[in-house]
Amino acid sequence: MPRHPQEPERATSVEPAPEGAVRPPDEDSLQPGPPPRPQATNDEPGPEAAGPAPAVDEHTAAMQELEDRWRRALADLDNLRKRHARELERERTVERSRTAAAFLPVLDNLELALSHADADSGAVVEGIRAVRDQAVNVLELLGYPRHAETGVAFDPARHEVVSVVDDPDVEPGTVVQVLRPGYGDGDRQLRPATVTVAKRE
Repeated sequence: MPRHPQEPERATSVEPAPEGAVRPPDEDSLQPGPPPRPQATNDEPGPEAAGPAPAVDEHTAAMQELEDRWRRALADLDNLRKRHARELERERTVERSRTAAAFLPVLDNLELALSHADADSGAVVEGIRAVRDQAVNVLELLGYPRHAETGVAFDPARHEVVSVVDDPDVEPGTVVQVLRPGYGDGDRQLRPATVTVAKRE
């Protein structure tokens, strides 16, 4: 079978576009590519531009400083409270020791009086009375004077009435008998005196 000779490919000639005409885009330019990177303008600084610290950081730093001061103040207050408690306990111990030491001579004289119990009873009574006076003196030195007066007007701040009696020789409301002495005055009163008072008409 006879073979026809192949016709040569016709060369396509591209005619130049006339001046001012819009040339269609090439196929290569139509391929998708990365989007263009926006350029930074003078009004919008780029991310590499360093700006001032945010206000929230300054607020956080201030709050942290205030919290640190508050914690230090609490620690100082707790240390002060503990130191005051130690000093108060030390003062109480000193006062108890001083009071107990003041009564040691009273105990010594009581033991001395008991050691002479087989002797003259009158001497023993005098010895006990002397020890009583010594104990009263110790309480007075500590700020608690003894009150056992009769013939004075009844004072509700210093006396506690346990009974009343008819006594025409004294004014009504007068203390006629002290059953138990009182010690101290005002805010430093250990106890009021227990008394019997003349009846009021």
